[in-house]
Amino acid sequence: MTNPEFQGTRRGILTGGTWCVDHNRVIEFWPAEDAVAEILSDEMQGGGSACNLAIDIRKLDSDLPVETIGLVGDDSAGRFLLEQAELHGIRNSQLTVAKDTTTQFAEAYTSKLSGRRTHIYRAGASALLAPDDFDLAATTAKILHLGLPGVHKTMDQPYRDDPNGWVTVLRRARALGIVTNLELASVAPGRLVPLVLPCLPHLNLLIVNDTEIGVLADRITVIDGKTDVEACIEAAQNILERGEMETVVVHFPVGAVAVTKDGRVAVHPSVNVPPEEIIGANGAGDAFAAGFLYGYHENWSLERCLVLAHAAAAASLRSVSTTGSMESWETCLAYATRWGSRDQPLDRQAVSYARLYSPSTFSLRG
Repeated sequence: MTNPEFQGTRRGILTGGTWCVDHNRVIEFWPAEDAVAEILSDEMQGGGSACNLAIDIRKLDSDLPVETIGLVGDDSAGRFLLEQAELHGIRNSQLTVAKDTTTQFAEAYTSKLSGRRTHIYRAGASALLAPDDFDLAATTAKILHLGLPGVHKTMDQPYRDDPNGWVTVLRRARALGIVTNLELASVAPGRLVPLVLPCLPHLNLLIVNDTEIGVLADRITVIDGKTDVEACIEAAQNILERGEMETVVVHFPVGAVAVTKDGRVAVHPSVNVPPEEIIGANGAGDAFAAGFLYGYHENWSLERCLVLAHAAAAASLRSVSTTGSMESWETCLAYATRWGSRDQPLDRQAVSYARLYSPSTFSLRG
């Protein structure tokens, strides 16, 4: 999947936006108000869109440069996140310490009974992140992965002549020839849509889940908990018409679709991960995006990008934390080959899934 903006000297991925500390807890079940549930395990890890994708990409390929931009507080949690960036080889000169405030944190609960996740967060320093914190002229990255609208108070507000700070950052990135992608948060539709729709003309890519694409396109894409694949394709096509994006990708539990501006549609089922391997879905969406963006960066075909995205998401399910079980792209593909694809058929099947899952069809740069 060759993109003319990839020509030149740019290489690597820049993440921008949310860096927070996740207190990951597995509980018996999610209780009703005034009820009680036991915490079965807990751990502290880095979290947030910018943190998760940066670490995932470095684990997929430790040779690929990864940079990041964000704000942390002047506290132990902020120092922990800076240490995590250093540990994983993330270039963090623009991961700035904001004085007199705390680092964003989230209480991330995973129900053992249902596998569902619930996040409760405090914004802290992230509320102060502003467009002027992004020195995009200093980056040599090819791709900017930006998030999360609805979580960053200052970025959500109008900035100069732009409807919000997200538009400002994306517009500046595009002007420099940086490929742009936006990650969304599970905030109320009435809050999310006004923030995201003005961003569409400034995006090259949009990677979202089945619910998010439905909200943006004002379509019903999930019925009684089941994804309507054709509705997702139609919603993606609708969103493509509203901007200059090359590709919209929609992922959901049983598969994913990718729709391009020139009319191509690729559909793939997800990996059939053995139940005993699944610990939690926290970070699976970030892992999927990391796999797709890595393949996109390396100019892989659209179908190969989807295959790696599913493989990365599958690998991530083996940990309660967002990035703890991510491994190299070759290892992720090996897991996917061993486990195979889901048996549930999707409405469209663009290519042979089994053939694409053969690790011998992949090379590091092709």
